[in-house]
Amino acid sequence: MNSKKTRADIPEWEGHVQYHIELKPGDIPNYVLLPGDPARVDLITSVWDESKEVQYYRQYRSARGKYKGKDIAVVSTGIGCPAVEIALVELVRIGVHTFIRVGSTGALVKEINIGDLVISSAAMRLDGASRAYAPIEYPAVANLDVTLALIKAAESLGIPYHVGITASTDSFYVGQERPGPKNYLPNWQRGLVDTLRKMNVLNFEMETATLFTLSSIFGVRSGAVCAVFANRETNEFGKVGEREAALVASEAVKILQEWDEERIDKNKGKYWFPFFERKSI
Repeated sequence: MNSKKTRADIPEWEGHVQYHIELKPGDIPNYVLLPGDPARVDLITSVWDESKEVQYYRQYRSARGKYKGKDIAVVSTGIGCPAVEIALVELVRIGVHTFIRVGSTGALVKEINIGDLVISSAAMRLDGASRAYAPIEYPAVANLDVTLALIKAAESLGIPYHVGITASTDSFYVGQERPGPKNYLPNWQRGLVDTLRKMNVLNFEMETATLFTLSSIFGVRSGAVCAVFANRETNEFGKVGEREAALVASEAVKILQEWDEERIDKNKGKYWFPFFERKSI
């Protein structure tokens, strides 16, 4: 990699190669899946028609390819909201406009089974990274187009899913009311899971709130679909549903591209109406 950066306040290599993801404009398509685990890149690309790795630096592993004839990319982010912030900022700088988080999660209600998918309509901002960008009153909401595409994808593939509010936190243990060593759990975290459950929050995870908040601020689209690995009410755990999440996210990208193309071809306007035809007024 070129050793010369252009400036310190916006660190890039020459040619607008981004400092962490080591990608420049044009290296990947503008529709990107965002898993946390770099190893999940292989699982995601395994459901595509073709793929090619582009870069791999730190936890940021990228690949591009085609799914059912549509251009698609994947960039792993690592664990947590701060890592997502870096990836999103740099990807937006190279022109990416559509993001789907593909992750794992813990359900808070017994009705959600291990291996089901949760599609996040919004996120509770229990993270720290998003607070650097906006006050806590600013909502973390998914893009409507992306959410509808994820729902349509899950329906068309026959994969069980749930739609609702997600809680995002920077902490895997105490921040999700899991005791630390020596059974440490501060008083202010006790009862958190039950409180969230009463508020109809569906699940806990560690990235979505920052993704949604920054996407709204930057004017790009994002959504999230996560495989349920744990259920906090039944105390079950199993690493199931990763491939299904990869399929739904990839299918959603195909759907979004079809909608975007039809919007342009038929001059349907900025917003998509998937369940009825736009009527003239």
